[in-house]
Order: sequence, then structure tokens, then C-alpha cells
Amino acid sequence: MTQLPTAPGFLLLEDGTLFHGVLHGTLGTTVAEVVFTTNMSGYQEVFTDPSYLGQVVVMTAPMIGNYGVNPADPESGAPQVAGVVVRELSRWYSNWRAEGGLASYLAAAQIPLLEGIDTRRLTRHLRTVGVMRGAIAAGESPSTEVRAAVEACPSMEGLDLASRVTTGAPYAWGNPQASHHIVAYDFGIKRNILRLFDDAGCRVTIVPAQTPADVVLDMKPNGVFLSNGPGDPDAIAYAPDTIRTLAEREVPIFGICLGHQLLALTFGASTEKMPYGHRGGNHPVREIETGRILITSQNHGFSVRGTEQAIPGAPALEVTHVNLNDGTVEGLRHRELPIFAVQYHPEAAPGPHDARPLFGQFMETVRKSEP
Repeated sequence: MTQLPTAPGFLLLEDGTLFHGVLHGTLGTTVAEVVFTTNMSGYQEVFTDPSYLGQVVVMTAPMIGNYGVNPADPESGAPQVAGVVVRELSRWYSNWRAEGGLASYLAAAQIPLLEGIDTRRLTRHLRTVGVMRGAIAAGESPSTEVRAAVEACPSMEGLDLASRVTTGAPYAWGNPQASHHIVAYDFGIKRNILRLFDDAGCRVTIVPAQTPADVVLDMKPNGVFLSNGPGDPDAIAYAPDTIRTLAEREVPIFGICLGHQLLALTFGASTEKMPYGHRGGNHPVREIETGRILITSQNHGFSVRGTEQAIPGAPALEVTHVNLNDGTVEGLRHRELPIFAVQYHPEAAPGPHDARPLFGQFMETVRKSEP
């Protein structure tokens, strides 16, 4: 296995906390929001998830890289994370699907990988203090320039990152002869969502985040999907009016993650930055109607304000799912229109498949709405 250049490196958090380690590949300075994920596997899917754009991701699993990387697992065309922090990087990989090592994969994308960090201590710190800005850099201690770079790093609040990750032009996915046509707004869409729509007998037209509603309506979709994505939902000011127009035409709409938040904003709700967010593949969610518990995959740093009883400012919406760890809103539906959304990721990738039937639920809504 090819050995990449390494050097002493560190992670500096904005509160001055310093973690020393070994920097692999890219040896420049990277500043971004520092978050953690509890996924035990699926690191390639995590690193290519557009919802992680602009973030340094701390892996809580103690060893990363042992099964390498392959061309089938990415959730987008390239790694999206700003940096990766691990306790131990596996020097060797073993998997029949692997075509390379993780360190080389990240280095080719100019993404720094910092190894040898006490990720348990770091994660406990982030859970206590909250996610914060930080810098990965080479050296034994941060220079004045590195500290200034951390101070200058913008907060995630107020950032419209969906406009940075969205497709530049519409494109198609799935069987062109499929009986159902779904138009998917790309706010940072994951490929497994498209695979599942294909499996459900749909052809999908993926459109840029700022596509006007009339353009979508001219495509005569059987349903509209609002994807996951990065950044602050409040900053995506162009989306609610578009969604409202589609909703008034009674087009079935399904939202995931950022799409869930944008639907809530459309009908009068508000969102807020969470202390450290939900990221990982083991988050318990209760389905209110049945009492059933789902173990879900999640990746978000903002949430819809509300409780199991109601969403303030949005009387037309009812809560369908709540998080069992902190009570936050994890699902909603419109009381009259064929619209629903969830905060978590039913497509997983990586993560459990407990919530995958939601795609079938959406397809049932689509069929009921057909003339």
C-alpha cells in the first residue's frame, strides 16, 4: 500500500482546546465547523454525503479505513467533508470490493486526515460545549495565522450551502419508461435516494435548488421530492415560495432532512441551530401514531422548533415522529394536503433500514393523487 506524506499535526477548536496527532496527505490549514458522527461503518458514504459540506467530521469508531474504498458506495461524485479526524487509521484494507485505501482517496481530494486523536475526549467535549469552528493544520502548535483563520471562519448559521452543492443543470435517473415521474430538488441529494426511487418504479428528474415551481409543474410530475443538504435552512430564502406554489397545486411532496426543514418553514414554522446536532446511524425515533421505535440514520445540525403536541406557527402541520433522546421533531405531515417529511434519512447509506418503507408510503400517496 502506498504510504502518503505525514507530519505532526493538530486540531485547534475555537475555544482554545488543542488536540495533537499525525496529519496525512494534505498539509495545509483547513478551517471548518467540527462535528462528530457515531457511525460504526460506512465512512465512504459519510465523507461523500453533501450534507457534510463545510465540516470537519470526527469519527467516534476507533478504527477507520479497514475495508478500503470502492466506486460503488459514494453518495455523490466526490468527498464533501472539509476534513476527517480519527483515532486510528488502518494501514491495510481487506474487502473484495475495495479498489484503494482511504488515506489515498482523501489525499486525492485534498482533504486532510488527522490521526492519533483521542476522539472519545473530543466527542465528549463537543457534546458538552457544542459544535464549534476549528482548524486542522501541520505543526506542533497553532500559529497566530491559524488562530486568526479560526476566528475568521464563518458560522454555519446564515449559510446557504445548498446553492454550492446543487446540480448545475437538470438530469435524469432511472428507467425512462417508468410509470411514475418524480421531480427531485437537489439541495445536496444522496445517490441512494435516487436508487430507491428507481427501485420503486420511478424515473427521476433532478433539478437545481433554485428551479421555479412553474418549470417543475411543466414537467408534469407525479410527485416532488425535497432532498437533504447542508447549511442553514433559514438561509435558503428562495425555497418556501416555490414549495408553497407546488403545495397549492396539491402535488404530492416528500421531504428528507433539509427538505423536512424547508417544508416546515413554508407553512410557518421556524428552525434553530442545535448544540451538537444528530449525526450517526443509531438514533431512536418514535412514530407517534403507532408507538413503533425506529433506529435511524441522521445528519443534521438544525431542527424544527416544536414538540410532540404541535409546531408553533404552523397549525396546518402535525408532528408524526419525535426523537427519543431529546424530544426534537423528527417527522411532520400536512393535515389536508398530500405532504409529509422526516428529519432523519430513510435511505440510510450508511445506517439501518427501519425507515425505508417511507418511500413506499410516498408512492402510495402518489398513486392516490393520480387522476
